[in-house]
Amino acid sequence: MEDDLDKESIGHELANCIAEARELRAARTGDPEPDDFPRLKEWQAARLAGSYADLLASPRHRPAAEFFLSDLYGPKDFRSRDEELARVVPIMVHVLPAKALMTLLEAVKMDTLSESLDSAMVMTLRKLGRSKAIDWPAYVAAYRTCGRRKDREQQIILIDKIGKTLDRLTRMPLIHFSLKLMNGPAHLAGLGDLHSFLQRGFDAFSYMKGADEFLAVVTERETTLMKEMFANPNAMRPVS
Repeated sequence: MEDDLDKESIGHELANCIAEARELRAARTGDPEPDDFPRLKEWQAARLAGSYADLLASPRHRPAAEFFLSDLYGPKDFRSRDEELARVVPIMVHVLPAKALMTLLEAVKMDTLSESLDSAMVMTLRKLGRSKAIDWPAYVAAYRTCGRRKDREQQIILIDKIGKTLDRLTRMPLIHFSLKLMNGPAHLAGLGDLHSFLQRGFDAFSYMKGADEFLAVVTERETTLMKEMFANPNAMRPVS
């Protein structure tokens, strides 16, 4: 019964987070220069690929690094996934274990927070006259001007939480079986993006066989970089 109560609470929070993410994206519909948003995301994805070139080159860590860079921190458009989630939250509360629901909740929280921070960054880059030509000094200036240090810290915390939850899921054989079984029905039901997200995360962390080292590297590097950018207007770009 306690697990059911926890799942209901997670489902309620998940529905609220999905609604917030969709509102953020909808607010950009009438933006006169919509390409500024994916341009920033692509620039950030390139920075991350450079910062984690060693993890991407590691046979053990590469799948997890690619999952984080494409499915959590990357320039991918998550509208389809969120629309699918919004339709099936009540069903998922009943059929998924609490840990799997928490993975989805943390991923949507991460996405919603990132969308909010990216919107603020774009507006600031525009004021600086650099939204069309982003480079490291312009990025640092916008980052510092936006502030929101607590949100930046929360972003890093969510990375760690998502990774640890996925790592725990890989130790539950029933999850592996259920994902394989759901592949065809999920795509037929129009839930392909959602299922693919879960499958990619599960496969990446299963392959790694232990996420502690990977998550420690990501958390340490992102925390160090965040502190440096807030402390120093001439912060150096991470060595790729």
